[in-house]
Amino acid sequence: MLPKGPAKKVTIYVNEDTRYHAGPLWRAVFDYLQHKNVAGATVLRPVMGFGAHHRRHSPDSEYTAEHMPMRIEFVDTAARVNEVLPTLYEMVNDGLIDVQDTSVVKSVMHEAPVDEMLRKEEIRGSAKLMRIFLCEADKWGSEPLHEQIIKTLRMNDIAGATVYRGILGYGAKGHTHKSHIINVPHNLPLMIAVVDTEEKIQSAIAAITPMIEEGLIVLSDVDVIRLTHSMPVQEMVAG
Repeated sequence: MLPKGPAKKVTIYVNEDTRYHAGPLWRAVFDYLQHKNVAGATVLRPVMGFGAHHRRHSPDSEYTAEHMPMRIEFVDTAARVNEVLPTLYEMVNDGLIDVQDTSVVKSVMHEAPVDEMLRKEEIRGSAKLMRIFLCEADKWGSEPLHEQIIKTLRMNDIAGATVYRGILGYGAKGHTHKSHIINVPHNLPLMIAVVDTEEKIQSAIAAITPMIEEGLIVLSDVDVIRLTHSMPVQEMVAG
């Protein structure tokens, strides 16, 4: 799985009828990338295009349809791109290779069904518990503040967070907030609980503090016992 952070995006433009040995060049490039275990690659066939000769290519033209431009894209770490680029340079003798700096903000690998998970692991260690106290009516822009905080925590790779809704409480101003059975509550107290490493918690605090106009953040030292299931190593590599 491609890690979150700086990466390289590579785009390769070739004509559909350009050959490499006994087959199409775009297919050879794709097969090479798959063989080198890049994180993922996509082949795109546009509906229209032109190149350096400014000759239009489209499927409705009997001649130029054979020369439709093909685009192969992939994103991977700088190290992996540097590894495959020399061979790609040699393979693409008629086309264009574009390399751009990019950043991976989210990378997800779906877990296998529970019955395919073979190992149960127990992880113990020290961590930080962060509790954020705010009100249900608090906003960030036009959205509820607590929802935006959860989104921000997810983007900062926090392991997990839970929002608790109070039924009775008061804060620094001494105002009582109470849930009524008949009336719809509008400003009940909320608490967001987060457990993660001290480094990630400190990073999360830096991200969410500017979002909170009035509230309270409390930190506590905790011991964590986490039970997880994991797939065999060969299953993870194959995926």
